[in-house]
Amino acid sequence: MQPVRSLRLEEIDLSSIDFWALSSEEREGAFATLRAEDPIRFFEEGEIPGVPIEKGPGYWSLTRHAHILEASRAPEVFSSARGATSILDLPSEMNEFFGGMINMDDPRHGRQRRIVSRGFTPRALARIEAAVEKRAEAIVDRVIEKGECDFVTEIAAPLPLEIVCEMMGIPESQTQLVFERTNLILGLGDPEYAPVGTNLLAAALQAGSELAALMREMAEERRRNPREDLTTALIHAAGNEEVLTNDEIASFFVLLVVAGNETTRNAISHGMKALCDTPDERRRWQADFDGLAPTAVEEIVRWASPVIFMRRSLTQETTLGEKTLREGDKVLLWYNSGNRDEAVFKDPYRFDVGRKPNEHLGFGGAGPHYCLGANLARREIRVMFREIFRRLPDLEITGPPEMLRSNFIHGIKRMPCAFTPGTRS
Repeated sequence: MQPVRSLRLEEIDLSSIDFWALSSEEREGAFATLRAEDPIRFFEEGEIPGVPIEKGPGYWSLTRHAHILEASRAPEVFSSARGATSILDLPSEMNEFFGGMINMDDPRHGRQRRIVSRGFTPRALARIEAAVEKRAEAIVDRVIEKGECDFVTEIAAPLPLEIVCEMMGIPESQTQLVFERTNLILGLGDPEYAPVGTNLLAAALQAGSELAALMREMAEERRRNPREDLTTALIHAAGNEEVLTNDEIASFFVLLVVAGNETTRNAISHGMKALCDTPDERRRWQADFDGLAPTAVEEIVRWASPVIFMRRSLTQETTLGEKTLREGDKVLLWYNSGNRDEAVFKDPYRFDVGRKPNEHLGFGGAGPHYCLGANLARREIRVMFREIFRRLPDLEITGPPEMLRSNFIHGIKRMPCAFTPGTRS
């Protein structure tokens, strides 16, 4: 894939819905132009149909890797508390409900992160390893006799979704509800999930409320009947450990199923497409799976860049690059652009399963908001591709991916694939 510079600098409008309907090559070309000609460029905010919130004054776009890292490492200046996942200034209640600790600064962020990190320690993740392998095997079992399927919905999506639900103790009967509601929350810019005329805030709140109600019910049940799951660990203290309130655990669950499910499934989907598009790299990894797995997984995350941006807000005037940013200004960290920065990555538009070094921003920049579930995502990606290579070694993508229209999630909705049928394990 090579970028296509079809837009001049003055024609680039990152706030336009039409921009995000362009081909991947044209969008990559626009970000390459921004990095080269105006890496910290100001954009007016656009009106969003279906969102009854007045548009704000605009935002600065950080498109170079170095600037994104600098902002990520200075949370006292580049704050998340006014909203990290929305360009619009949403009511604070909505920020906390949908983003939880992502939309917080210390000390509140630090407190919640310390509590939930109990579920992501190396020991905790080691306990999940067997579950990940079992789930991956079962996923392939469900499709292997058919010889064809939709890669996203039948292979990539089930693994992270089922693992998140298993970690939290959500019954399998509720996984489809979780899948549909997270699709809606992250797909609100896509006409498939939010037809013209939809009140997007109301739709998001309804979907989020259903997920929160499910989690609150689970939390109450676990208070009465503790089990060996993450929900129990987060609401029962050991010694002087702090615990989450019912509202906090509901917000964390919304964050976990959205961040931990959608992003990993899109990394797996983009990774499979990249491997099919670069058969030499695929053969290279298949020939030495364990030896190349660490670098291949990191390259998949860089290539996919599942989360396109995060927002920060200035707490004080500061200088970044050659620009003076003032207190209250909004700043967007374009991770997708940083992951193609020619100053950091040699031949950034080449998919290279052995890429070293690979200081990508796929899990966010350095600093306190680095993705808590990064190691879980790495395990899921590695295990899923090991199972595909082992049992569906000739799997090929047979049609163009149907992309999610979004400026926040680099999502694939559907992608057909075919393979030689096999037998269930």
